[in-house]
Order: sequence, then structure tokens, then C-alpha cells
Amino acid sequence: MSIILMMVPLTGMAADKYKIGVSVPSADHGWTAGLLWWAKKATDELAAKDSQLEFFVVAASSGTKQVGDVEDLMIKGINALVILPHNPATLQKVIEEAYAEGIYTVVVDRELANPAQDVFIAGDNPGLGRVGAEWLAKEMGDKGNIVVLEGMQIPINKQRVDAFNEVISKHSGINILDSQPADWSTQKALSVMENFLQKHKKIDAVWCQDDDMLKGVMQAIKESGRTDIKTVLGGAGSKDIIKMVIDGDPVVRATVTYSPSMIASGIALAVAGVKDETLGNLYHKPTRLILGAELVTKENAKDYYYPDSAY
Repeated sequence: MSIILMMVPLTGMAADKYKIGVSVPSADHGWTAGLLWWAKKATDELAAKDSQLEFFVVAASSGTKQVGDVEDLMIKGINALVILPHNPATLQKVIEEAYAEGIYTVVVDRELANPAQDVFIAGDNPGLGRVGAEWLAKEMGDKGNIVVLEGMQIPINKQRVDAFNEVISKHSGINILDSQPADWSTQKALSVMENFLQKHKKIDAVWCQDDDMLKGVMQAIKESGRTDIKTVLGGAGSKDIIKMVIDGDPVVRATVTYSPSMIASGIALAVAGVKDETLGNLYHKPTRLILGAELVTKENAKDYYYPDSAY
């Protein structure tokens, strides 16, 4: 099912109207709900400032549906496309077609195997794994047992896990007991963590790289009654988990940023690109932007807390 949001100024259509399509996966978990919230926020604010802009925001529940959505946006005559691919392999061909037609293309978060865009913007996936591992190793005093819950088996998950494992391998006193995919799903994380708890009698820490999965992990730990797990680290910086950090939760003491607000920055890049402008006072037009993975602890958590957001 698609969600289409159209912002059309009351003053009527100008001849030089810029049509910008925004295509994202549907809100099947918290992070993607955050994408839609930030996309709506950005398009509302930009349309209010500039009557030349018309936005179409579309959310798709599958890669196949997203291909159809992009084709529909192209029929509407969009000048720019901002897309977070459901699955890069599935979207490769249609994005190539849009780019070849001269549509200013911004790919967000999930990189294509064969680049076909004017700009690529994403969070720092290796950084998310590296920063998380460095913090966990310090919190564990360089010793103990970790279990790992991975995301969907797509390239960005491998980047995170490989970076995490590389850091942990330098700490000989830390042992990774298990590493299994849970697809960034709270429910799947609950099931995987239940299995880990049955299988492993002593677990000191959990890395689940994602704050949606962290909720399932915490539920499984609570229901098990286990008290050996002293630290659980997710990632992406959801408002619920950041609030736990602010409130001083004894187990969830940090997260690492990978904000869905990157879609809003992608939309801003598309507006600048399609109008042949630069952002701010930049002297160059960026073609690749990687947003830093920031460690969020109680000391700085309020700087990352957006209580009105969907994530």
C-alpha cells in the first residue's frame, strides 16, 4: 500500500515548478516510521518556504512495489528523485532508468552495486559497528562474553558487523558467543534472544546494532529473569532508547547514531541539485556524504532527543 503526500501551493502551479519524488520503504518498524516523519517534516518546511517546489512522498511495503512507485513518479514528470531503496538489487534497474533520463537522483542509506545517482548520502555503517565495539569493550573491562544480533542480510549489515568484529578481535579477553540475524525486527530479536538465553549460560553483553531490536532483547532478558547481562547496546538513536539513557537505565547506557533524518538531508540535497544551487556556503556540490556515527551517553543524550518524532 502506498502513502502519497502532495504539497501544492494555493497560488497555483508555476511554469517552472520543480517536482520532487521521495520514495522510502513503508513503516514496518520504528526506523522506517522515522523516515516518513522526517520526510514529511522536510517537505512541509521546504514547500512552505518555496512555492516552486512540489513534493510526492511515497512509501512501499516491498522492493517490487517500490519499483512501481518510482515508475509512477517518473510518469508524473518528476525533476528529482530521493530514494532509500527497499533492497538495492531490486531497485537497481529502475533507479538507473531515472538517472539516465536526467532526473536528479539522490540515493539514501543503501548503496547500489552499480552507482546511478548524482548524490549518495548515508550514515556511517562501519562507524556504527566500530564505535559500538569500542564502547562495549571499555564498558566490559576488555573481558567477557558477547552475543550479537545482526540486521537484514544486505551490504550495510555486513559493513556494521565486519567493523564490530574487527575491533572486538583486538580484545583477546572478549568472546563473541553467537551472531545471528534478526532483521532489525523487535519480534525477531525477541525470538533470537530467547534462543541465545537458552543456549548460553553466561552472557555479559549484547550488541544488537539497532534500537528496535534492543526492545525485543530487553523483553527476552526481563522474561527470563537473568541477571548476568550487564550491558545492551543498540543503535540508530531512537527517542525511546535515548530517553532510557537520559533516565539512567542500568543496562542501556548508550546508543550510536544512525538517524532517519538522513532522508531530510537527502531531500535538501535534491532541492539544491535540481535548482543548480549549492548548500549553505559550500563551494562544491557534494556527490557523497557520510554522516558520522556519534556515541550517545547520558552526558550528551539531550542533544539527540526529539520527543515529537516518530522514532
